[in-house]
Amino acid sequence: MTADRKLFTLVSILIGVSIILSYTLTPYTTLLFGVNQFHFVIRQTLFGLSGIVIIFWLSQLDPDKWLKPIGFTLFFGSLILMIAMPFLPESIVSEVGGAKRWIKIAGFSLAPVEFFKVGFVYFLAWSFSRKLGHHDNMGLSNEFKRFLPYAVVFVAAMFIIAFLQKDIGQVVVLGATLLFMLIFAGSSFRFFLAILGGIFTAIIIFILTAEHRILRIKSWWSIAQNSVLELFPDALAEKLRVPVEVEPYQIGNSLNAIHNGGIFGTGLADGTFKLGFLSEVHTDFILAGLAEEFGFIGVLFVVVVFLWMLQRIYKVANRVEDTSLYLFSIGIGLILAFSFLVNAYGISGITPVKGISVPFLSYGGSAMLGAAFGVGMVLMASKKADMS
Repeated sequence: MTADRKLFTLVSILIGVSIILSYTLTPYTTLLFGVNQFHFVIRQTLFGLSGIVIIFWLSQLDPDKWLKPIGFTLFFGSLILMIAMPFLPESIVSEVGGAKRWIKIAGFSLAPVEFFKVGFVYFLAWSFSRKLGHHDNMGLSNEFKRFLPYAVVFVAAMFIIAFLQKDIGQVVVLGATLLFMLIFAGSSFRFFLAILGGIFTAIIIFILTAEHRILRIKSWWSIAQNSVLELFPDALAEKLRVPVEVEPYQIGNSLNAIHNGGIFGTGLADGTFKLGFLSEVHTDFILAGLAEEFGFIGVLFVVVVFLWMLQRIYKVANRVEDTSLYLFSIGIGLILAFSFLVNAYGISGITPVKGISVPFLSYGGSAMLGAAFGVGMVLMASKKADMS
């Protein structure tokens, strides 16, 4: 059988849109950093073409022979790199905000966590298919005992990513993915709710143990509280209201950019909020830049292509007979979906900004190549499914 061509085409379309946006949204950024006006579009083109090549290459491989070694290499290789990064010299590792997240390779910086996410999903899929199954009324305590080894692995990874790399956004995405994969692997809904409560508790602890995360929550709440507190009685609303100590500059400009775009947008390269008002518009806030220049129609186009891509991934999961391939495809779809939702909710002020990029759309090589490995491995698995 051949790999799913529709999935390959949809991902290529998103990458093409990304290359266009990396040029039209970066005129101010190129001036700010004193680089050539084509600096970002050239690099993103290299990232995008590399991603397409990786996807195509993986789609040609035999899943029975190659999926397992590639999955475990991504898992253990990136895990070892993340553990070692705090101890590596700055000549090899880039440090931003006190966190060492990127390894310098040939003039580029790669974040191992982007590849770890794919490896983590494969590890869960491989192990769940062997150790888990339907709960069969086994009881909540026995389900916890069965889940304990995975909890240890997740907590260890969470410590590395959240504390050593100060990247709680990735923990949210990985935690949500783990939670839903448990359901698809056969755990009970009661166990699902119990783990969900534990994850929320852990997230609250992470937020309260870092001042910058508390400030980010206050910044978000200061802009979201007016619309939310209208639903509460006045006495309770006043107790929940916080003073605007930190100006929610990014979210405010993001919302203004979205509003300025309207239905049809300002037009290609005619946006204004990218001109110094909204920083990192080509990375974490690329959906806001897209909304301003291409309007609701542009955002709708990207959302439709993205949802179609997810539909093809889940179709692969539905058509394969191997449980590990089924769970892996489900997991990659969840990773991509949660990343998109966390970013979209953040730039629209619904939730705090987490610094999560939009898969295949945001500027950056690590996220692009990591997602490419994930989709490429799903395409490899699709060769064992009837996609007609």
